[in-house]
Amino acid sequence: MKGQIIHAVNKKPLSAAHILDLNSVNGTITDDEGFFEIPTRANDTILVSYLGYESIKVKVTNDLLKGNELLIALYEKPQEIKEVVIKSTKLIGVLEIDIKQVPKDRFTRIKINGLPQTYEVGKPKGANLSSPIAAIFQPVDFLYNLFGNKPKQLEKLQKLKGEDDLRKMLAGKFDREVMMEYLQMDRQELTELLSDCNYSEYFIKKASDLQMIEAVLDCYENYKALKKGKIERDKIPVKN
Repeated sequence: MKGQIIHAVNKKPLSAAHILDLNSVNGTITDDEGFFEIPTRANDTILVSYLGYESIKVKVTNDLLKGNELLIALYEKPQEIKEVVIKSTKLIGVLEIDIKQVPKDRFTRIKINGLPQTYEVGKPKGANLSSPIAAIFQPVDFLYNLFGNKPKQLEKLQKLKGEDDLRKMLAGKFDREVMMEYLQMDRQELTELLSDCNYSEYFIKKASDLQMIEAVLDCYENYKALKKGKIERDKIPVKN
């Protein structure tokens, strides 16, 4: 499928807009003139997004696959400007002293735009077994069952994480749209999921979509390992 992404009001092309086939998990970005080309099939759904603009989903039809170019216009999102507080730090040029003057972030493990891609390690919350009801509804069991019902969605998240082009795309996205689409969760549910995995509020708010995907996948692996270990510990040895 071929097309061009433009600004809905001034008709200017939008370069580096994101185009993702949600079915095949293929993605690309627009060139300097807003043009793109992506392999797709009839009945696939294409997610078109751009930072600061309203995203749209396009259903692929046979007509669009016959060489017809699609013109997609995106509208800017209304932005609410919040109060900004600027704090200055007086530096004197002496490294040993200046380092002590710079405010420290208590989440220093997080490198939002740096490398490597692992920024914060989530840990399972301790189970509250104060009552039989609490034991039944442990977060471990809830999340394990939740993810266990979404194997295809997790496979697509894994593929997103493994493709270099998609990694670059997701490293610059912060809207969580792809994750919400695949996991069938709204933003609040996704936030609660990461909170249950013991990721900090700072990480949940500031991490890129790529970091969030890695966090969800790591969370699932941690819970799966914990679940497996729990089963092994509770297993009664068979006597010969």
